[in-house]
Amino acid sequence: MSVAAPLVLREGDLSRLEVLTRSSSVQAGIASRARIVLLAAQGLPNAEIARRTGTSRPTVVGWRDRYETGGIRALGDMPRSGRPPEIDEIDVVVATIADDGRPPAHLGVTHWSARLLAAELKIGFATVARIWRKWNLQPWRVQTFKFSTDPELDSKIRDVVGLYLHPPEKAVVLCIDEKSQVQALDRTAPILPIMPGVPERQTHDYVRNGTTTLFAALEVATGRVEQTCLPRHRHQEFLRFLKQVAKAYPRKKLHIVCDNCEDDRVPPRTVV
Repeated sequence: MSVAAPLVLREGDLSRLEVLTRSSSVQAGIASRARIVLLAAQGLPNAEIARRTGTSRPTVVGWRDRYETGGIRALGDMPRSGRPPEIDEIDVVVATIADDGRPPAHLGVTHWSARLLAAELKIGFATVARIWRKWNLQPWRVQTFKFSTDPELDSKIRDVVGLYLHPPEKAVVLCIDEKSQVQALDRTAPILPIMPGVPERQTHDYVRNGTTTLFAALEVATGRVEQTCLPRHRHQEFLRFLKQVAKAYPRKKLHIVCDNCEDDRVPPRTVV
């Protein structure tokens, strides 16, 4: 059994190598190479290191030399030669987003699928799916948006965003919204309690008790919620809720951000 001189580790590498041997997120090959270097630093013979790590003596000698030459960085995989990929990812990306991402009319579809584009490009659909994941392309998804025609939109946005980010000193900022047409439902029979071996049970049908409107105000700083349910959805009910909010914060200056989607006459910022 040949005896080699102990391998001298570079400064700070001992702890880093130990982390590599214990980490579950690194490749098994790199962890094995780190263990070879640590055992070599302890002065163990190359043959004994090979037996403990399940490798060969030439492998141990090779990784010792790699570490002495380049340190921990040299324990990684070297670039491998081979045939370059025949599929150009850019071609797949361009084919996906060309013509606003719409397939040719003769295909009779509105959006690309991985199999459909793969058939057009005569490549594997798994390759197309991999490139889409890499470039974060999702041609099957559609999102909606709307342009505002309000000439004061810019100032309103600045007003609301500024109120959230930099509220006035000693003032309370509330965000108010309502949810109308909430169904008030009740089961046709009481819920049966849980018993050993039997889960809680309830009837599948229910009784309609009309609809209600939920008004809620969220305090931005603390998350406190002031809410109420009222039978109708009119400006009278909205004013009732504003008075309720004002009573909940006596002698405090309130800055209220209102959702004005349903009534453009309500400004986005109101001081109560």
